[in-house]
Amino acid sequence: MTSAIPALSSRLRPLVAAICLGATSVVMAQPAFARGPEAIADVAEKVIDAVVNISTSQTVEAKGGPAAGDSKGAAPKLPPGSPFEEFFDDFKNRHGGDKGLDLTPHKTVSLGSGFIIDTAGIVVTNNHVIDGADEINVIMNDGSKFKADLVGVDKKTDLAVLKFTPSKPLTSVKFGDSDKLRLGEWVVAIGNPFSLGGTVTAGIVSAKNRDFASGPYDNYIQTDAAINRGNSGGPLFNLDGEVIGVNTLIISPTGGSIGIGFAVPSKTVAGVVDQLRQFGELHRGWLGVRIQQVTDEIAESLNIKPARGALVAGVDDKGPAKPAGIEPGDVVVKFDGKDIKEPKDLSRIVADTAVGKEVDVVVIRKGEEQTKKVTLGRLDDGDKPVQVSNNKAPEPAEKTVTQKMLGLDLAALSKDLRSRYKVKDSVKGVVITNVDDSSDAADKRLSAGEVIVEVAQEAVSNAADIKKRVDQLKKDGKKSVLLLVANSDGELRFVALSLQ
Repeated sequence: MTSAIPALSSRLRPLVAAICLGATSVVMAQPAFARGPEAIADVAEKVIDAVVNISTSQTVEAKGGPAAGDSKGAAPKLPPGSPFEEFFDDFKNRHGGDKGLDLTPHKTVSLGSGFIIDTAGIVVTNNHVIDGADEINVIMNDGSKFKADLVGVDKKTDLAVLKFTPSKPLTSVKFGDSDKLRLGEWVVAIGNPFSLGGTVTAGIVSAKNRDFASGPYDNYIQTDAAINRGNSGGPLFNLDGEVIGVNTLIISPTGGSIGIGFAVPSKTVAGVVDQLRQFGELHRGWLGVRIQQVTDEIAESLNIKPARGALVAGVDDKGPAKPAGIEPGDVVVKFDGKDIKEPKDLSRIVADTAVGKEVDVVVIRKGEEQTKKVTLGRLDDGDKPVQVSNNKAPEPAEKTVTQKMLGLDLAALSKDLRSRYKVKDSVKGVVITNVDDSSDAADKRLSAGEVIVEVAQEAVSNAADIKKRVDQLKKDGKKSVLLLVANSDGELRFVALSLQ
C-alpha cells in the first residue's frame, strides 16, 4: 500500500495507508475551527447570484505605423501592464523594431467584479475597473450579459455605480455595518479572479483602518481571504451575507494573492453609493482648514496631554471655519460629537457630514477647550491637498544674518530678502537664510526662504523677538518650541523644535 503514495513523507504514509485500508483507529478529521465555519457555504449559496463580472472595452488609437498615418512609423504603445506587452515587444524585436508595422486602432478588454444592491439593476464596483471604458457590460453568474450605463464615480474612494436593465428577476445584497467588524472575524470574498468567474474564498479580518495615503479617506479593511487580479470591485461578506467591504487592493510581489488584501469598508461605500445614485456626484462637507498631525513635541508646546486631535495649520479665507472663529494653532479634538484622534479622522467625518449642517467643533486653544459652531460648506473635488513646501531656496550670495539659534540663521524680512526668496508681501515674520544640516530644524525639513511667523503662538517680526521667546521657554522648563512657518506663497505649517 505504501508504494501507492510515494510522494508522501514516511511520517504521513502510515496514516494515509490506514485510511485507504478502511482502518477506524485513525481519526483524521480536523477540528471545526481549522475547517472554518460551515456558514461559509450558506453565505455563498445565498449571495452568489448577486455577484457579477464587469467586462469593459476601450478603443486604443494606433499612434504609429504607416497604416496609422504616422510619418515617423512608430508603433503604438500598449497600456502598461497589458498581458500582451511582453509578446508585443518580442514581436517587434523579431521584425526589425517599430518600422514597417501596419497597426490600426484596436479594442482592449478588461475584467473585474461587482455586486447588485438593487433589483432594479444597480451595481457597485471600483472606479479603476471601469475607468476610461467605452463600453461596460455586466455578466451574471449564469452567463447572461447586459450592457450597463455609468451612474457616477468617486475617484477619491475608487468607487463606481452602474445601472443596467434586467430581463429577469435579480438577487441583490445589502450593506452591513463595517464598524462592528472584529479582528479575527470570518469573511467571504466573491469575485472574478483571473477571469475565472464566480469564485468564493474565505478568511478573517486581519486588520482595520489601514491607511496607505493613497487618498484622503483611506480606511481599509485588511483580510487574508484570497483576493487576486479581477477581484477588484467584488464584495466582502460577513457570515450574515451582508456586504461589509468592496475588495480593492492587494499587496503582492508576484501579482497573486499572498494573503494581504484590502477592502473599502461598507460604511464608506454606502454613503458614497447613496450620493452617486441621488446626485451622480459627491456632495462632501467642507470645513475650510488645512490640518496636520499633533506630534508629541507639538502637544507639549500646546499643553495638550495626551497628543491627539488635528492641528489647524491654516484657515481658508472663504471657508466656513473662518467666520466661526477657528484659527491657526487650534487643535480640533471633537467634531459634531465625535472624538478626533488624528487628522484623518477629521477629514473623514467632515466629508461624511451633510452640506449645510451646523455642527459643534471643539478646539483646544492655548490649553483651554472652546466650542465653535460651524455651518459646513461643500467641498470642491477640484481642491488640491495641502502639501508642505520642501523647496530649497537658492543660497544667498551674501548672508545677512542677525541671529543664530535653533540651528537656523535668521534675518529680518527686508525688501532684498523678499526679492531673493520670492516671498509674497502678505507674509510677515523672520526669514530663514540657512539651516544647519545636523540640526533638529533640518530633520523637520525647514529650509532657507521659509518665514517664521509665530513662536509659541505669538507673532515675531525680528530675530530678537524669537530669541526672547526661546529664552523664556527654556526658563519655564519647556522641552520644545512651536513655530508657525510660512512658505514663500504664505502656506502655513507648524513645526516643533527641540530646546535641548
